Amino acid sequence: MRYAAMKEVTRLPAEAKALVIAVDGPAGAGKSTVAQAVAKRLGYVYIDTGAMYRALTLQAARCGVSPEDGQGLVRLLQNTDIRLVNHPDDKGKNRVLLNGEDVTEAIRSPDVSQAVSKVASHPEVRKHMVRMQQALAAEGGVVMDGRDIGTTVLPNAELKVYLTADASARAERRWRELRAAGHDADLEDVYKSILERDRQDKERAESPLRAADDAVVIDSTNCPIDEVVNKVLELVAERTSQHASGR
Repeated sequence: MRYAAMKEVTRLPAEAKALVIAVDGPAGAGKSTVAQAVAKRLGYVYIDTGAMYRALTLQAARCGVSPEDGQGLVRLLQNTDIRLVNHPDDKGKNRVLLNGEDVTEAIRSPDVSQAVSKVASHPEVRKHMVRMQQALAAEGGVVMDGRDIGTTVLPNAELKVYLTADASARAERRWRELRAAGHDADLEDVYKSILERDRQDKERAESPLRAADDAVVIDSTNCPIDEVVNKVLELVAERTSQHASGR
């Protein structure tokens, strides 16, 4: 897999160390929106790990591989080209390519959302994905979001953020996204799906969803996205200052 990103002018001093930033949290908490905005403001590379699992889930459905078939999913992953790139018409917004096809919208369908947690629960699938994700972050200057970034993928990240929100608020956000994308979604069904996704993510044996011990927890239930982004940027400035002073 390859990842490409368009660089933006950073707000930090030119000599500042490029940090590795991990953003975790449950479905609908706003991880992707916040992480992408932070990366854009800093001129960092944004890596949406959830999109990687969703792309594999979509490919599995197309190829008739069951979400229960861990070995089959690994074989499929090894023969699937998943790329995250920036689309110039979307001002740097990530596009997800599956074997060259733009599936950015397709991977957000209710069917994919329902199956992705099961696909991501297989240890061998996660191990393969983690290796890919760690390679992408090796040089620093990245913002990576997911559900096990601070705990498993990037345990040595200089800044870890755990973004959460009330389940009702998260369900309404996801419902609005689905409606905007043209899906005939029911709010109550989305709410139930969010709760079930939380349960699956937190109870899976391999890399369950939890806040890293050294993560900064931010509740976005009643906090506008811009405020969350600014809070993360403040944390980046603090960590950058600490590194510069050798603390």
